[in-house]
Amino acid sequence: MEGKTVIITGANSGIGKETAKDLAGRGARIIMACRNLETANAVKDEIVKETNNSKILVKKLDLGSQKSVREFAADIVKTESKIDVLIHNAGMALAFRGQTSEDGVELTMATNHYGPFLLTHLLIDLLKKSAPARIVIVASELYRLSSVNLAKLNPIGTFPAAYLYYVSKFANIYFARELAKRLEGTRVTVNFLHPGMIDSGIWRNIPFPLNLPMMAITKGFFKTTKAGAQTTIYLATSDEVANVSGKYYMDCKEATLNAAALDEEKGLKIWEESLKIVKLTPQEPKI
Repeated sequence: MEGKTVIITGANSGIGKETAKDLAGRGARIIMACRNLETANAVKDEIVKETNNSKILVKKLDLGSQKSVREFAADIVKTESKIDVLIHNAGMALAFRGQTSEDGVELTMATNHYGPFLLTHLLIDLLKKSAPARIVIVASELYRLSSVNLAKLNPIGTFPAAYLYYVSKFANIYFARELAKRLEGTRVTVNFLHPGMIDSGIWRNIPFPLNLPMMAITKGFFKTTKAGAQTTIYLATSDEVANVSGKYYMDCKEATLNAAALDEEKGLKIWEESLKIVKLTPQEPKI
């Protein structure tokens, strides 16, 4: 990864931190895109010390704020000559009661789906210019416990709010598949993954009984953050997937999706509505 620039969202904890550490160890230049700068800078220092790689930058990004996404993207476009890999890793889950973002969007969906959707649009010209480039999206097998309601793509008031984590991960999958289709022939690949259930991070907030569906999917088995980062790292670095796009991976192998996830018409509708929710302007890049 020497000479390559990698953006990782949510790189200050969990599998994002492990991903950053691993790729820094391979010589990559890492841009840690994080909401909490204090934590991020502490993690940056730790990574520099462990890897002897000083090419680590911390930049402010709150994916739940469209203003923050636009400011971050403008900064990247202005200061970076290329992006080799964009890793959409950041994610959040709420427990019972939902929250609404400053843009009037349900916060879990804003952070986990609409923020990455907007950021990808704003960076797409730079990614194309940097080709071959890769986009890696951290989804989840928990999508199987949900469905995306086209009539309620801004699901404010959903109770319990934890369910929207599953919905947001399903939205990630629709987004990734449609994005891969639109980027055919550009030498920018898009792949997405289930990292396994990680014994840290967002699941700390989920109380009983809301954690029961999650336990059913994982059979009570959790991975370490290091193990959970391996598929992200594989998709970001491996020559085996250099020309692969639009595929779902688990444990560094291609995995199958359910029939609902393969509904391209629904994926297109979600894309079109997402454009409205993020208020993409005529001046901003299209995909």
